Amino acid sequence: MEHQLFTHFFPASSEEVSSLAPLVDPLSTYLYDILRPKLIHEANIDLLSELIHILKVEVLGEQSARQSEPLAGLRPTLQRILADVNERLTFRARTYIRDEIANYIPSDEDLDYPAKLEGSSLNTTSETDLGDDENADVFKTWYPPLEKTLSCLSKLYRCLEPAVFTGLAQEAVEVCSLSIQKASKLIIKRSTTTDGQLFLIKHLLILREQIAPFDIEFSVTHKELDFSHLLEHLRRILRGQASLFDWSRSTSLARNLSPRVLESQIDAKKELEKCLKTTCEEFIMSVTKLVVDPMLSFVTKVTAIKVALSTGTQNQKVDSVMAKPLKEQAFATPDKVAELVQKVYAAIQQELLPILAKMKLYLQNPSTRTILFKPIKSI
Repeated sequence: MEHQLFTHFFPASSEEVSSLAPLVDPLSTYLYDILRPKLIHEANIDLLSELIHILKVEVLGEQSARQSEPLAGLRPTLQRILADVNERLTFRARTYIRDEIANYIPSDEDLDYPAKLEGSSLNTTSETDLGDDENADVFKTWYPPLEKTLSCLSKLYRCLEPAVFTGLAQEAVEVCSLSIQKASKLIIKRSTTTDGQLFLIKHLLILREQIAPFDIEFSVTHKELDFSHLLEHLRRILRGQASLFDWSRSTSLARNLSPRVLESQIDAKKELEKCLKTTCEEFIMSVTKLVVDPMLSFVTKVTAIKVALSTGTQNQKVDSVMAKPLKEQAFATPDKVAELVQKVYAAIQQELLPILAKMKLYLQNPSTRTILFKPIKSI
């Protein structure tokens, strides 16, 4: 308001405007001294994010838009304040990722699947027809660390520098994926293997979809010093095989006691894709085994008969039972085959149909269910 009052009486075109800058510098120092203790103790990520937006857009942004800056002396102080808020937000974000995502302890309600989904009215509602209130209810069916991760990243994306946000996003996605995997194992113990696998597939798909708009690389290179090779050299020195003060040879202290730099690259997005693919394959194989399990022994015996007959034709040495044609085998009689078909049909009705209903419960997108069920159908 003081600035607006000044510009009212001293327009930007006047020569007296520049005389205000030296007067603002000591006043801005007082401002910084008052604000800094409050900023470095602020723990609310929402408030810190809002402060950064205000400083960048409404304060520094508007000043940059002006042709002349009567408050030029205030700019360095504002930039220092912005740097402090950025640093504080980064620290609080790392603490939040560690405490609320990586070290999250699930309650019984968090692991109550599939009852948690069955009790939601969203299962019969199209995703495209959801309103704001219903969208809020969607988060209630998510595992809490997933919602916390996506909410945190959405707040940080427009506030922090790209390099800083990339590191935080990589860490958040990595620990969120691990947290979901741990929850999946607990659900398998509490409920069924199918529920645990579908829970993991559902949440990993949501995580992969929601991080796609962030235009960043989720690959981070970690560097660390390795001193493991020094142990053998120290043993040689103690045995008298090397000298501690021999600086001329290759076994000198300076050359052998230098640490090695090890680099390791972690791509959280690729690890997420790998875990999702593995889980889908395990789900497909487990469901297929439930349905065709009665037929597996029959197929194994048929394969053995064919191999034996082929080998016997060449070597003229084959067991008399194995030498019989397939239609003469006891396990391949019409009655046995009819019984086998009836068992497979019963397995489809008793095992496959309930699994399809669970797939619809966990995966509301029909195309996702189709992609996941297609390999099962083809087998």
